[in-house]
Amino acid sequence: MTVHNTRNGPERLGVPPDLFDAHFAEIHRYIARRLSEDVADDLAADVFVIAVGGGYDPSVGAVRPWLYGIATNLIARHRRTEIRRWKAISRSAERDGGGHEDEVLDRVSAARFTGPLAGALAGLKQRDRDVVLLIALGGLSHAEVAQALGIPYGTVASRLSRARKHLRKALGDVNPFKEGFDG
Repeated sequence: MTVHNTRNGPERLGVPPDLFDAHFAEIHRYIARRLSEDVADDLAADVFVIAVGGGYDPSVGAVRPWLYGIATNLIARHRRTEIRRWKAISRSAERDGGGHEDEVLDRVSAARFTGPLAGALAGLKQRDRDVVLLIALGGLSHAEVAQALGIPYGTVASRLSRARKHLRKALGDVNPFKEGFDG
């Protein structure tokens, strides 16, 4: 692949010219299996932006494992960002307060679970968190979650059971989805 460098003229990058065509679908599938189809669209494109920008050194090995390495690093970064977001929600819910008396009472009632729940969600394994959030936030049935994640129905049930146990333990044996949770 040749690019034009404004200082030095044409410059050859160390990537095969058919890099995108030869490997995009495979890298996209890998990311979609690890995260989701929507996230895979963006991250797969990012893999190739990084690959073209960084160049490829054939002396380090084949291009395919190199692309998978870039993809794996981007997946890890994406997951860390998501966990930080859940933890931030947890912390901000604990700090929220002030305002009129009714507003304060509403916030205290909701924050009773919101902060700890966000923290507990951050502590779940990604695959378990995905099941919980698809059911709790998306309103999907077990069968729909199985279809959305491409996993067996029984796997949805076992992940949900494991996640509920973790969440109940983290919340002091309280289920915010059943015991007076208004938020």
